[in-house]
Amino acid sequence: TGLFLLQELQIPGRGRFLLEHAAPFSPFLTDSFGRQHNYLRISLTEKCNLRCQYCMPEEGVKLTPKSELLTAQEIITLARLFVKEGVEKIRLTGGEPLIRPDVVDIVGQLYKLEGLKTIAVTTNGINLTRLLPRLKEAGLNAINISLDTLVPAKFEFIVRRKGFHKVMEGIHKATELGYRPVKVNCVVMRGLNEDELLDFVDFTKDLPLDVRFIEYMPFDGNKWNFKKMVSYKEMLDTIKQRWPELERLPCETSSTAKSYKVPHFQGQISFITSMSEHFCGSCNRLRITADGNLKVCLFGNSEVSLRDHLRSGASEEELVQIIGAAVGRKKKQHAGMFNISQMKNRPMILI
Repeated sequence: TGLFLLQELQIPGRGRFLLEHAAPFSPFLTDSFGRQHNYLRISLTEKCNLRCQYCMPEEGVKLTPKSELLTAQEIITLARLFVKEGVEKIRLTGGEPLIRPDVVDIVGQLYKLEGLKTIAVTTNGINLTRLLPRLKEAGLNAINISLDTLVPAKFEFIVRRKGFHKVMEGIHKATELGYRPVKVNCVVMRGLNEDELLDFVDFTKDLPLDVRFIEYMPFDGNKWNFKKMVSYKEMLDTIKQRWPELERLPCETSSTAKSYKVPHFQGQISFITSMSEHFCGSCNRLRITADGNLKVCLFGNSEVSLRDHLRSGASEEELVQIIGAAVGRKKKQHAGMFNISQMKNRPMILI
């Protein structure tokens, strides 16, 4: 009722919200819409050993000089700060995080942070089989593997590189090592892989996977157009024609995925509907780019450099204030799919 009252009285945003909700959660990671950000994604590198069409512009990207990227120590310093303020889950992303030579060490250091419940990684799977035993030992809890096709020749076309069998091997290795579920991220693109939806659902029959179908999103350099986007509703219809008994699964409020299961299949499927039905209202995530910028919204182009403040000797207090101010400026929702494609933002690989 407190919140309802505030809306009735139209008392200005954030300060009042925080006053009324003297919850133990950090005021610095709570925005003016009451969203508590307990999930941080940290990019470890801008480099990747693949060249996926929807992520990397064809001409490649201008890489940030190594001296301007966060060091392992800086990553841990920032992570410690965020965890102290209430972040419970950290996901390491890229580029391709597993090409960073100190990735196992970074996971091990994160594992020591008190209060951090989940350390996850999103990978293209190329180096996974080789590194996973050591990553698991270091404390890695959860894995997302990107795979947009089950056809080897098409894989090479999409990622402009070889490596399909390595990715498949990585997926099986993750299930063998007990990761449950192993999440498989599949970006669905019309004319490219939407004819494989049923094969991907079949993939969950005997393996503990969560195949996540992601709506194709507009990013700088990925030649986005509406014709290429296959909406969640359309995907669901296609799948239900084959499996009418498909059942919806319950999900957490901050989840970005709508999950379903074919009864008696070991795994499940999910849809990430960033374009057709945004989930901004329950957004609990923040991002740090490899060059140390905080992005409060994947689709927003405002960024603040934590690296520069860190390197100019800002105290922990000052850093927390800077983070709090950025979170406070977070908008209610992203611009909507018609406007996003016009906006200037980094290519996905640099986020």
